[in-house]
Amino acid sequence: MNHAIVLIKADRDAMATLGSALVELEGVAEAYTVTGEWDFVAVVRVRRHEQLAETITGKLLQLPGVAVTQTMVAFEAFSRHDLEAMFSVGS
Repeated sequence: MNHAIVLIKADRDAMATLGSALVELEGVAEAYTVTGEWDFVAVVRVRRHEQLAETITGKLLQLPGVAVTQTMVAFEAFSRHDLEAMFSVGS
């Protein structure tokens, strides 16, 4: 699995609708509104590395209201949920 975190600055007119539009995209697992310099954070999870470009450049950046993005591709993923599930197998 390939993961990326996309920080998004949105046009003010898109603030009410962009979150739901983000999660409708195939590959976007989660979207959050956040405080600070950025307006949204999208978590992208895809099977093939090539799908990151398809999802982010080909779809996410084309959404109306997306003004600026910064993408961080993850090297490794760590999750308390995943670790707990792994150790509970057979319990």
